[in-house]
Amino acid sequence: MQKILVARPIFPDVVERLRQYFDVDWNDGPALPLDELARRLADKDGALTAGDRIDSAIFAAAPRLRAVANMAVGYNNFDIDAFNAAGVVATNTPDVLNEATADFGWALMMAAARRVTESEHWLRAGKWGAWRYDGFLSADVYGSTLGIIGMGRIGQALARRARGFSMRVVYHNRSRVAPQIEAELGAQYLSKDDLLRQADHVVLVVPYSVQSHHTIGAAELALMKPTATLTNIARGGIVDDAALADALHERRIAAAGLDVFEGEPSVHPRLLTAPSVVLTPHIASATESTRRAMANLAADNLIAALGMGPRAGQPPNPINPEVLGRARS
Repeated sequence: MQKILVARPIFPDVVERLRQYFDVDWNDGPALPLDELARRLADKDGALTAGDRIDSAIFAAAPRLRAVANMAVGYNNFDIDAFNAAGVVATNTPDVLNEATADFGWALMMAAARRVTESEHWLRAGKWGAWRYDGFLSADVYGSTLGIIGMGRIGQALARRARGFSMRVVYHNRSRVAPQIEAELGAQYLSKDDLLRQADHVVLVVPYSVQSHHTIGAAELALMKPTATLTNIARGGIVDDAALADALHERRIAAAGLDVFEGEPSVHPRLLTAPSVVLTPHIASATESTRRAMANLAADNLIAALGMGPRAGQPPNPINPEVLGRARS
C-alpha cells in the first residue's frame, strides 16, 4: 500500500476512510516541527495537512511524495513553485466553508461594531452599577456602508447577508466581478482608497500572497473613518497588526474583529490590551458540519491524486492541475 501522513488531528472516521486505501501514519497531537515533519514524510507518497509549511526542503527530504492535500481553502503554506518544480500535486478545500465563514465574519463584525466583547469584560469585572444613556455607545450596522475587500465566494456571501440589513455594499477586488453579480449583490466597485474612506465597516476576505501582504497598514488605516470598524477573516499578514494596535489604542478607528493574526498562534501583545477589539483563534470555519466537509474533501483530493478511488487521477480541487499525470521529477 502507498503510505501517507495525516499531519494534524482530524476526525477519526476520516482517517479510517483513508486507511481503506493507504498505510496511514497519523499525527494525532500537536503540530509537527519542520524537521519532524520532514522526517515523517521521508517514506510517504502523500500527505494531508492543515497549515503545515510544504516547500522545496520538504520535497528534498521526501523523494516519494507525490500529492499533498491541504484542509483549508487558503494555501499560502504551500510553495506552489516548489510543488510545480517537483511535480507534486497540491489540493485545497474551497466552497465547503463559504457560508460558515461568512456567518462568522458577520458575527465578528457585529460584535466589534456593537462592542460586545468590551462590554462583556466590563460586566464580568463587576463594573456595571446602573444603566447609563451613554453606556457603550457604538456604531450602527443597519443602513450603514459595508466595504468588502476581496469579492470571491466568501465576499459574495457576506454581500448577500448585507441585504437583510439594508446596507450599501462597496467592494474592492483585483478585478471587477461580472456585471450580473454586481447587480445581484447590489455591490459597487471602488478603488481600495475610496472604499476605506467611505465604508463604515470594512471586512477583509482576500487570499494571502506577497502582493496582499499588509493590504491594510498605517496608511490605509489613516484613510478610515474614526467611527469605522475593521474585520479580518482572511489570513494573518493581510493586516499590519502593529499598525492596527496603534490605531486602536489611539482611537483612530472605532473597533476591530480579528480571527487571524501575523505569526499565529502568537498575537501582537498590544492587540491583547487594545480597546474595542474582538479576538478569536482562527475559527471562522469551525462548525462541525463544515470542518467535516473540509476533512472529507481533503481526503477525497488525496485519494484521487494518488490514483485511487472512483476519481483516480482527477482530484476535485487541484491547485496546480498542470502536474496531474506528470511523474515527479
